[in-house]
Formats: sequence, C-alpha cells, structure tokens
Amino acid sequence: MSELDERSKTILLSIIQSYTDYNGPVGSRAVMKRYSLGLSSATIRNTMADLEELGYVTQPHTSAGRIPTERGYRFYVNTLLKEHAYSLNTKALHQLVNRLLVIEKDMNNLIKEVSKTLSSFSRYLGVVTAPKEDEISLEHIEFIKHKNDKILCVLISEQGIIKNKIIVLEKKTFTQKQLEKITLYLNSELKGLTLKDIRTKILSQMSQEKVRCDKLINNALFLCKKVLEWESNNLFYMGEISGTCNVANFATLKQIKELLKAIEEKRLMVKLLDKITDSEGVQVLIGSENTLSEMKELSFVASTYNDGHHTLGKIGIIGPTRMNYSEVIPIVSHTAKILTQILCEMR
Repeated sequence: MSELDERSKTILLSIIQSYTDYNGPVGSRAVMKRYSLGLSSATIRNTMADLEELGYVTQPHTSAGRIPTERGYRFYVNTLLKEHAYSLNTKALHQLVNRLLVIEKDMNNLIKEVSKTLSSFSRYLGVVTAPKEDEISLEHIEFIKHKNDKILCVLISEQGIIKNKIIVLEKKTFTQKQLEKITLYLNSELKGLTLKDIRTKILSQMSQEKVRCDKLINNALFLCKKVLEWESNNLFYMGEISGTCNVANFATLKQIKELLKAIEEKRLMVKLLDKITDSEGVQVLIGSENTLSEMKELSFVASTYNDGHHTLGKIGIIGPTRMNYSEVIPIVSHTAKILTQILCEMR
C-alpha cells in the first residue's frame, strides 16, 4: 500500500468522516468548509484526484465528489485510526460495562445479551458465537434415570454452561445406584478436562483390554461417549437489525435480504466467523475481504473472547462499509474484554 503524505492522510480522513456522517459523495468545498485545514479548494481537489489515482477514493460520476474505496477504508483502519483517538466516550463505555456486569451469570443468557448489547450500542448488527464445545472444560456431570430406556445427562462446565441431554438406550439398562457410581467415577477422572481432551481419553481407554473387563469403567465410558455425540443447535446468537436507528443507513434493502439469507443458513455465518483468527485484538474485514458473497458490500468488526485459559468464541458487529469504525472498534474491543472478565470470574 502506497505511503501517503500528511496532507493526503488528512484529506482522506476528512472524506471518510464526512461520507460516514452524510452518506453522499464528498466535494472539495465541503471538506474546506467543514474542516479547518488551511488549504484552498483547488489544493484539496488536486489531492483528491491523487487519492483517486492511488485507489483510495473513487468518483461515482463526473463532477461528483469522492467516496472511499475498500482500499481507503483499509488504510483508514490500519493507519489513520491508530493516529487518532477512538471516539467512544467514557459515559457510553461505562453504560456498556454496567449492562454486561449486571446480567445473571448464566452462560446462555450472557451470550444472548452480549449480541443484543452490541446491536444496541453500535446501531448495527451484533453477532456472537457460543463457546466451542471442544474448549468447554468439565466441572460436573450427572446421570439421572428417566425411564427404562432413557437417561437424563446434565453437564456443567467450568465456564457456567449447562447442557442437558436425554440418552436413549437400545440394549443396556441401568439402575440409579449404578448411575451414581458412574457419575462419581467420571467426575473424578474427567473434571477440568476439555470436551476435546475427554473424547481423546475415552477413545484411548475404550481400546484397552483391561478397561473392557471392568464393568463400571466400561459402562461409564459408554455413557460418556453417548453424551459427547450431541450437536450444538445454538452456533451463534445475533441482535436485531431493527435495533438500528435507521435501517436505510445500515444497508440497502438488497443487502439486508442477502444478509438475512446468510443468517438463515447458520453454516455460512459460522464460516464467516471462522475467518476471524484466535489471536487477540480486534480484526476488521472490509467488503470483499469477507468470504460470503452476501457480505461483499458490508464490513465485519470482530474479536475473540476467552475464560483466561482457552479462546471460547467470537463476537462481532456487521454493518455497511461506511460504518463508523472509530466507534465500532472500541465497542467490540471493550465488550470482548468485559465478557472475558466475567467468564474468568465464573471459573
């Protein structure tokens, strides 16, 4: 990406800020009137032409002002925002933190509320992935006899996640006393391990001849394997587009329809969220950098959250490429930090 001198940076920043606020091509006179740059309209116009030649802005039609390109937004996010203070004010940050901290510390409710909070504070669309099951650490597992051929399993994680599953038995039957012994054994052996590690351990132990000869262990491994076969239905949560102050300001009707189509196909949204790496800090995908065709004219600002030991999931905000990045980036950053803080305290 070409280096820009200070004048070019300042004018590019002015164009992006004006376009974010007014959603229309920005002319040289508008920049001169709105910002005290000490430059003539002709000088600003010439610099705009240079920026267009370099691919940072474009002119929709002759005699119109300029609008930022993806290249311009990428430079803005990578360079200009690091040289200017983020615009999230202290009062808004305080409100955001308080809203999350007062939520009942139930993981499912917490994740749902985070997506709503992201939508509410950004006025765009907040999305959150539920914790990866492979990274969930076991706190306690319980088996309760339900009917002759059914057993209720309750799994509680160290992260505060509670999962219930009815196991249907085809041939085996268990008394409640047997289930209590199995519960004691599994909790002593598996507490603190991630579900991924538990799967590995079970498969390894089930292959051992001496384990097959021990009826208690064999039954425990059988039931535990059944429990870990479940699929998560709630792959991600999202806020509401209707929470935006102006839907037309969020995206065009066509973009909204395409986005809703992608949301209905959960696999596609998970694919988008998987694009975000597990590294710390906020990551921004602009326009065509997104893997989904439905997102080509939208941007995604995202971050991971963890419990102090493992990356559990991702949070993010979807909005137009002309979103207010200087507000959205700190909203995502602080929300991820607060969610991580809450989860660390829940351990």
